[in-house]
Amino acid sequence: MLMEKTVYIRLRHRIQVQPYDNITIDKIALIVGDKELSRKIRRILIHKIQPSDKNMVVIDVMHVIKEIHKFDDQIDVQTIGAAQTIVEIMYEKKKISPLLFCTVWLLLFIGAGLAIMNFHEDVSMQAVHQKIYKMVTGKTNDYPLLLQIPYSIGLGLGMILFFNHLFKKKINEEPSPLEVEIFNYQLDLDQYVAMNENKENLNNVDDR
Repeated sequence: MLMEKTVYIRLRHRIQVQPYDNITIDKIALIVGDKELSRKIRRILIHKIQPSDKNMVVIDVMHVIKEIHKFDDQIDVQTIGAAQTIVEIMYEKKKISPLLFCTVWLLLFIGAGLAIMNFHEDVSMQAVHQKIYKMVTGKTNDYPLLLQIPYSIGLGLGMILFFNHLFKKKINEEPSPLEVEIFNYQLDLDQYVAMNENKENLNNVDDR
């Protein structure tokens, strides 16, 4: 009988919901156990999204266990994996003005171009090309376009291959360094949000 009352729960790391959604256990966790018991547990309400929640809610596994025990205190809950689920509330995004988009794109393009030009100036790239041209041809040329043009094309192609993107199209399934950095940043951000939420919950308990 005890085995029938045992359920295994693994919280999802992050989910996305709409404003005023009802968050039930099946939305934030995977449940394994007795079929009928698991079906009932999945319907248990954990949280209702309110405007006061703003953009994120962190649901702790202890809160999930508490709600399950309210339903039936004889259930043996075994947790696996993460201790929190981060719930991101997806509000309707405002459309970006085409003028603002073009302005930002132009600023980034000019900034990237200036950064590359300043780097080449710092390392005396033109002088290097001039020396290479003289070594290969035996002639002096202040503007060795034979080297500079292929170098410029190669620089652009190298950046496309490095970031693994051509506009919105990926070249292959391997994640780009930028995607890896964004992923690591998101993990750090989620960890901070979870830890900060736990700190606030502890403070609220102490105040009581």
